[in-house]
Amino acid sequence: MQNVDIKKIFLAFALVWMMLGCGQPSPNTKKGALVGAASGAVVSGVTGGNVLKGAAVGTVVGGTVGYISDQ
Repeated sequence: MQNVDIKKIFLAFALVWMMLGCGQPSPNTKKGALVGAASGAVVSGVTGGNVLKGAAVGTVVGGTVGYISDQ
């Protein structure tokens, strides 16, 4: 198992948190983005990928799913 850098995971969550403060998305969009970011960061960290890229992709996918469910 590979070592997971906790600093990178924290940075990913901090970036997501700052991005969520820029607009006024609906509750499901926020929740989807947070869950997506967490899932993407964890999966990328466990598989040895780039944690920040995983969190970014997870944020987009989760936010999109949340936005669609709000419609």
